[in-house]
Amino acid sequence: MNIEMDFFWIGVGLAAFGYFIGNGLKNFKNPEAKFLFDDEYPTLIKEKDLHTYLNLSRDEVADLLRKHPDAPKMELDGTTYYPYRQFMKWVTSNEIYHNRRE
Repeated sequence: MNIEMDFFWIGVGLAAFGYFIGNGLKNFKNPEAKFLFDDEYPTLIKEKDLHTYLNLSRDEVADLLRKHPDAPKMELDGTTYYPYRQFMKWVTSNEIYHNRRE
């Protein structure tokens, strides 16, 4: 009976292994695909917390937002939020350098 349980757990392990490998191969040619642990950062970031995610000082972030009022953002109930993925895509693009406002 002990050998039967060992084979059972080996089978369960192989099934789980196959599931995760198959799930990974399903998105192999699609690097933009959402993976299981892809939500490391929140979807929306409050303006007061933005400096933490950008690794900048509060003054640097305030200066960036003042110079670029067209940054992707939304306002809900008087609080300004920045969509993390959209904002990071914007801040790392060339658009920020071509549309400078001093």
